[in-house]
Amino acid sequence: NVINACCSFLERQLDPTNAIGIASFAEQHGCSDLQKKANYFIERHFTQVCQEEEFLQLSAYQLIALIRRDELNVQEEREVYNAVLKWVKYDEENRYPKMEHILYAVRCQFLTPNFLKEQMRNCDVLRKVPACREYLAKIFKDLTLHKRPVVKERTPNTTRMIFVAGGFFRQSLDILEAYNVDDKTWTTLPNLRIPRSGLGAAFLKGTFYAVGGRNNSIGSSYDSDWVDRYNTSTEQWRPCAPMTVPRHRVGVAVMDELMYAVGGSAGSEYHSSVEYYDPDQDRWTLVQPMHEKRLGVGVVVVNRLLYAIGGFNGTDRLTTVECYHPENNEWTLVQPMHYERSGAD
Repeated sequence: NVINACCSFLERQLDPTNAIGIASFAEQHGCSDLQKKANYFIERHFTQVCQEEEFLQLSAYQLIALIRRDELNVQEEREVYNAVLKWVKYDEENRYPKMEHILYAVRCQFLTPNFLKEQMRNCDVLRKVPACREYLAKIFKDLTLHKRPVVKERTPNTTRMIFVAGGFFRQSLDILEAYNVDDKTWTTLPNLRIPRSGLGAAFLKGTFYAVGGRNNSIGSSYDSDWVDRYNTSTEQWRPCAPMTVPRHRVGVAVMDELMYAVGGSAGSEYHSSVEYYDPDQDRWTLVQPMHEKRLGVGVVVVNRLLYAIGGFNGTDRLTTVECYHPENNEWTLVQPMHYERSGAD
């Protein structure tokens, strides 16, 4: 009974500073329910837990067991890599020889080539462990050759949501709704800053983005270069840097932690241009344009290749498909579809 009372008390005290210690206590005393809840807390709040002293005091074995978990709630694998680097640097002379073994538990295949290149060039710890640099160099090569990753992505224990933004019913809408896949319920969230239809949307680093579109409201009709981001924690919209041109019925996709805006139109001007947004810099950068102008283009990313599928060029609906290679900033035409189409997903 005393242990049960202690477990109930400790469960109420869980926070990032003590969750690892509470999980260890629960394991030592056979408190399986508390251990499960503490581990769930660690997984869900990993980005805060890894900043605390308890994390830095883990043994190499404990660290590997933690970062191997599928359920770690991280927005990008870089957070796990940086946590490992911080753990090593806490006692670098004693820990750097263990770096190679620990690095295999990080899902480095989901780091971006640019990040890998920067680490291989500048990281002092990697300089001490040539085997780590060789391992990352091989992953870098596989990524730039667009090979399919041999490890699976993490599956965090978080609420699964579907967001629906804007749209059209008699006029452009400013409504944002979210469907909770687990509870099977819809929730109305704060409205878009401006009504929009024909917009693109994407999740990038845990943030929801609404991109471009048309404000076709009573007394107003214009295409937009606006980009807004929605923070799911604070439930607030904030403006981002605008695109270089307005884009209605734009294709949007995420690749290498960058958000690409593909094609679309501004009035009667149809775009072949493509640009990407870097959330760390709040900046848009134009890349090589497509071979054809495409409104209502379908876009998808497969193995770090961006595909633009079909669309409308102002005259015809298209069967053509193009593929963008980020390494050489080049679009290549691939096998066309059997049927013309625009507005496909």
